[in-house]
Amino acid sequence: MTRAPRIRGLLALAAVALSLYVALTVPVQLGLDLRGGTQIVLETRPSDADPGSGSGSGQEAVDRTVEVLRGRIDALGVAEPTIVRSGSDRIVVELPGVQDPEKAAAVLGRTAQLTFHPVLGGAAGPDEEPASSPERPGHRVLPDESGRFLRLPAAALTGKDVQEAAARFDQQGGAGWHVTVDFKGAGRDGWARLTGEAACHPAGDPSRRVAIVLDDKVISSPQVDPSVSCGSGIGGGSTLITGSFDDGEARELALLINGGALPVPVETVEQRTVGPTLGAEAIAAGAWAGVVGTALTALFIGVVYRLMGVLATVGLACYALISYAVLAAIGATLTLPGLAGFVLAIGMAVDANVLVFERAREEYAGRKGSTPRSSLTAGFRGALSAIADSNVTTLIAAGLLYFLATGPVRGFGVTLGIGVLASMFSALVVTRVLAEYAASRTGIRRRPRLTGIAHPGRVRDHLARRNPDLMRTPRRWLALSAAALALAGSGIVLRGLDLGIEFTGGRQIEYATATVVEPDRLRGALDDAGFPRAVVQESGDHRLTVRTHRLTDAQAATITATVGELTTRADKLRDEAIGPSLGRELRQGALIALGIALAAQLLYLAARFRWLLGTAAVAALAHDVVILVGVFAWLGKPVDGVFLAALLTVIGYSVNDSVVVFDRVREVRRRDGGAPFSRVANSALLETVPRTVNTGMGAAFILTALAVLGGDTLADFALALLIGLAVGTYSSMFTATPLAVELDDRRVRASARRRTDRDPDTV
Repeated sequence: MTRAPRIRGLLALAAVALSLYVALTVPVQLGLDLRGGTQIVLETRPSDADPGSGSGSGQEAVDRTVEVLRGRIDALGVAEPTIVRSGSDRIVVELPGVQDPEKAAAVLGRTAQLTFHPVLGGAAGPDEEPASSPERPGHRVLPDESGRFLRLPAAALTGKDVQEAAARFDQQGGAGWHVTVDFKGAGRDGWARLTGEAACHPAGDPSRRVAIVLDDKVISSPQVDPSVSCGSGIGGGSTLITGSFDDGEARELALLINGGALPVPVETVEQRTVGPTLGAEAIAAGAWAGVVGTALTALFIGVVYRLMGVLATVGLACYALISYAVLAAIGATLTLPGLAGFVLAIGMAVDANVLVFERAREEYAGRKGSTPRSSLTAGFRGALSAIADSNVTTLIAAGLLYFLATGPVRGFGVTLGIGVLASMFSALVVTRVLAEYAASRTGIRRRPRLTGIAHPGRVRDHLARRNPDLMRTPRRWLALSAAALALAGSGIVLRGLDLGIEFTGGRQIEYATATVVEPDRLRGALDDAGFPRAVVQESGDHRLTVRTHRLTDAQAATITATVGELTTRADKLRDEAIGPSLGRELRQGALIALGIALAAQLLYLAARFRWLLGTAAVAALAHDVVILVGVFAWLGKPVDGVFLAALLTVIGYSVNDSVVVFDRVREVRRRDGGAPFSRVANSALLETVPRTVNTGMGAAFILTALAVLGGDTLADFALALLIGLAVGTYSSMFTATPLAVELDDRRVRASARRRTDRDPDTV
């Protein structure tokens, strides 16, 4: 064994051993869509609150807001919460296991500006006293807990002066639940001074009261006890907040006071809740789809490539192990689309193996005296360029998903990127070590057909016998592509796009019902309940999805009650809410991501190939995008964030196919430099058809398993990828290649005209 194979063997062994250790010792963190829970995205708003409220601005205010929210989450008792900043003014909160998003959002989103005010007197209504002005800063009129209006000056104390608050139940006095507040530092003297000034007014006078205000609402306005003398006030630095509290309200108020006030107001712009049952079903369905899809793919490449196919299957197992270990080691969160990306990358790992094995078949058939070992070595060397180029284009798509997408779709970008890198390692290192070792054994050398590369294969045999000239009339293929574009475009124009709530804003709730509920029946019931524009769709067996404009929690509860009236039991599986501002932003982000994806692919292909080939590949890519969007428009399928992930993946896959063909075009052109470009393109196309067919079949097994077995959540995602696979395979052969031939023909004619113009006598 020479030095290079030995190094590859040691590297493969070390990677597999380390991955096995990590996989057994480090668990992968599951996203909320797999384990259940609530995700809330909060956006900070500028505040003009008074200085005493502890408001802030800029990055420091957002940082303090994160710390206050962390304290509130800890007080809620949520296990393993996550709170991170997103951009300059957004905070993403993940609460595993929390199934009451309304309560969580209410606790997290309350500014909790706690202030203590003297009372100037009563007021007839809210308009009697003007708002705060330079002459009377902080003055306001607010109703007390009984509805009577009080005139209040600026706050004498704020929540910053509070040491601790606790919910208590008064069993002896019969006062019920209340909240005790202990002041600290200067707050002790401030409380004594505030109550001492109020005690100077006669009993029954509104000015003898102290108003306790939380977020511009008087929650308590107790009168200073007659036993307190004027000027002395209440000592001890503590007070009692009483009201008609139940135990939950009292504890929540104490939690908010202890957590502190938010430096700036926040607004919930996105809210997602997934039930634990749906998460468990998604894991089981995704895993089952992965097992079946991988088994079918392994069986297929085993039949086609025999021993090499079996060894490639071992390489696929190593790919899965390495990918899982990397996810665990870097602490990445595995989401449901991410699980699909993990499975999808198996098809890309198959692609690298197919490229190598087809190259090895060509070497074995084209050179006398070739052995399986020498053919494999030449195959790995010859396929390296195409493997690298095709995987870089997919990595570009994965990178765009990570940087431009949010939530679970970003998780898909992470796992897809890791999967691509791991698939390259497993194909170029692990599978190569196993294949070269097996090919060098004496028994294999005596029976080379066992390797699967000592014969050209049925597809290549068929093409060699017929030798069709597919590029003789490239305009026919382009006309067929134009017709497909027109049909898809008409679907977009006539049917329109069913944009998901990520792009429109609104609320989407999914229910599982004990009995069958017809969508039309639920639409009528929701119309009667005051929701005439609600969109009702079936999302599986005994499952319904209701999508509508932005709702209050009370309106959402009404919809849930309406669903419950039509069946014996209705369980809420998923609840998503997107604010209109975030919807517009995500819509713009999707268009930007699509534009950047096209531009990035064009730049990369232009750098690796000629501008002519790069332009043809990107034109075919745009062709695939329009057709995929048009098919979804005709089918009435939702265009949402998961569809965007599928679309960008199709972009990577489409360019992947075109790169393989154009890489062969470049090679054939170097070999047959004097041949017309149409003949070069036709030869390259025929030589790569076996790879295209076998790779497409391997990916189709994976995607079909996801579509059929991956559950309702992944069905549309897998459908989009299946359509993209078929369209991308077609366009790489019969759109990109004919277009390149046509562009080259025009370039040649234009060059001839220029020569004729320079020298008219030339014949």
